[in-house]
This record gives sequence, C-alpha cells and structure tokens, in this order.
Amino acid sequence: MQKPINIKNPQEFKTHYLLDPPSSWCEAGQTNTGPAFMEVVPLEKLRPSMKTGTAATRRNFYTMVVITAGSARETIGHRTWSFDAGTIYFIPENVLHSTEHWSADIKGFHCIFDTDYFLLCLRNQVKLQLYPFFQPEKQPFLKLSPSSAKPVTELFSKLNMEHCRRKTLNDDLLVRLYLNVLLIELERLYLRQQQVKETALPKQQLLVAQFKKLISEYYTEKRQVSDYAGMLYVSPGYLNDTIREQTGKPASYYIQEQVILEAKAQLVQTEQTVSQISLNLSFSDTSYFCRFFRRHTGSSPEQYRQKVFLRD
Repeated sequence: MQKPINIKNPQEFKTHYLLDPPSSWCEAGQTNTGPAFMEVVPLEKLRPSMKTGTAATRRNFYTMVVITAGSARETIGHRTWSFDAGTIYFIPENVLHSTEHWSADIKGFHCIFDTDYFLLCLRNQVKLQLYPFFQPEKQPFLKLSPSSAKPVTELFSKLNMEHCRRKTLNDDLLVRLYLNVLLIELERLYLRQQQVKETALPKQQLLVAQFKKLISEYYTEKRQVSDYAGMLYVSPGYLNDTIREQTGKPASYYIQEQVILEAKAQLVQTEQTVSQISLNLSFSDTSYFCRFFRRHTGSSPEQYRQKVFLRD
C-alpha cells in the first residue's frame, strides 16, 4: 500500500488533487499557505480539474463538503461511503482519506480550514475536536432534510461570498463568524438526527479515539504517553505504535498538540499574562513554557499574540 501523503494547506491540496490549479478561486487575495487559513469553493468549480486515482492522504486541517446535486464516494478512515444530494460530510484532521469518485454533475461547496483560523472566531468557544462530526468514532456525515438543506446551503454560499469579497480586517472577521455560525448550526442538526449512531470501529481506531478523548480531559496534568497507556490498559510501546500507524504521528504529538492548542486559545481569547497561562497549563516555570511554545510554533507566546492581533 502506498504511504499516505500529508496535506498541510490549501496549496498542497490543490497540487495533490487538481490539474493546473488556480492560485485562488477568489478575486480577493491569494491562497494562504501558512497557519490560520480557510477556503470555500463551489464543487462545480473543483470537479472539472479533479485528478483521478490520487493516493490516500491525511489532511492537517478540517474539511466539510455539502452536496446539493450529484454524488460522491469517499473513503474516510476505515470505511467507504456513498453520498448523494442533500448530504454534508466531514473529514476530521489527520484521518486517512481518499476521494474515490465525484459525479460529473456534482454541485455544492467544499470548505477547508485549520485550527488556528478557528481560534480567531470567538472567545470561549467549543474546541473543534469536540464537535461530534469531527470525532472518528461518529458517522462522518449528516443527511439534510428538505427544511434544513436550504438554510445550510445558504450559509455555505454566504461564507463563500463573504470570503471572496473580503477587503478589510472587519470583512475577514465576518467570514470567521459565519464559519462559527455554520458549525453551531450543523452540530444542532447532527445531534437532532435520531438515527445518528456511533460506527463500529476497528480495535486500533477505537484506541485512537479513546486516547484522544482522554487527552482532552487530562492534558493539563498528564503529559507522558505512559500515563495514557496505563488508563487504556496497554503498554506505552503498543499505544505509540498504534497511534503512529493509524494517524502518521506519534502519541506524544497529540499530547503536546493539545497543550499548544489550549495555549493558543488562551493567548487569543483572554487577556491573561503569559505567566498566568503558563500556570493554567501546569507549567511551574514560565521560561520553560515559552521554550516549549516556541519549539512547537516557531514563535514566543507574546509574538504569537501580537501576530494574531496585528492580523486583526
């Protein structure tokens, strides 16, 4: 089996999936290849240049696709799904994925965004991995009723329109707010749908889901892979090998990533000092926290905060 390709940003997405990809689908600006990006584009613009038979990928960002006409067949995790009109499907970050087929008449919207972009939306919002449709043990799709399909599609259309119109910082803030509204509305619909049930995961993928759930609960106090291996009744070596095999990254990456994401959230969404945030995250030494943050982001906590607010 060919090794999955890591797709880090919109430009890599276009290079992997599209023939002769455009620099941007919008008149406003170019594709952002760094952190804090979001792109939304009509499927009918994507479909004509889609490559066929591409290798499986792990996207380092989140994906939502709503189909208003036509059909698609996608492999997400361990299962291949067929989706038709009136369906929205989700591809969580770092989940094995491949596009098997899009019909020639497919229409709708394809939206990708990373965690950093989402952090800029609102203060004290739910973490992305807590949305049920971005959890690998849940069904990765939502079947829209006739009454819900129209407003959801309109939200995607509005997100696309505002993203392409943006010229000022306030315009970009409006785009982020639309993204947040869309996610909240989709969560409501997803939870309301009675037939949504947890899918039966293979043993290894279930272990990954359990591991990530434990991290979200204990990351401030437990930082070692052995801590989580003990709670899951497996050896640290087995846990690390399984996580790496299923996600392409070691177990320690997800523990550190959760700490970094929370640090970023507090830097962006609160006015607490770096020292206060360091204590919140159970670092006894602020200088060590700053070194840890820089090692994983390339910036100091203060530099990261300044960059965010300069962007805004």
